[in-house]
Amino acid sequence: MKASVLSFQAAILFVIAGMIWGLVMAITVDHSSMPAHAHLNLLGWVSLFLFGIYYRLHPWLEGAKSARVQVWGWIVGTIILAIGVALVHTGHVIGDPIAAVGSILVLLDMLLFGWLVFRGEHTKAATLRGAASPVR
Repeated sequence: MKASVLSFQAAILFVIAGMIWGLVMAITVDHSSMPAHAHLNLLGWVSLFLFGIYYRLHPWLEGAKSARVQVWGWIVGTIILAIGVALVHTGHVIGDPIAAVGSILVLLDMLLFGWLVFRGEHTKAATLRGAASPVR
């Protein structure tokens, strides 16, 4: 599966989960987990959708195993982070280390994405320079 497809599909699942979570908070009039809900929507819906757009616009990268690893890493990190933040904001001390692990995973995964972006642009530029040079 291409990285863009995985990103888009996961983003849809995250936004549906986030919307259901928001409805549950509204129905129960308990908004204590709102920060976790916000993290889930921002990291799960917005960020993954943006990753999908980037990968779709860079077809030489979206089929790479490293791009799929990056998307899966973001999915796992987002789930762990959202659970940890929800636990913290609902009064469970165990949530702090869980949120910390999720935060570190997401940070490392963003570093991987950054590396893919810079490496991908460098690879594309080198390819284009090679294609533009005269055949010998």
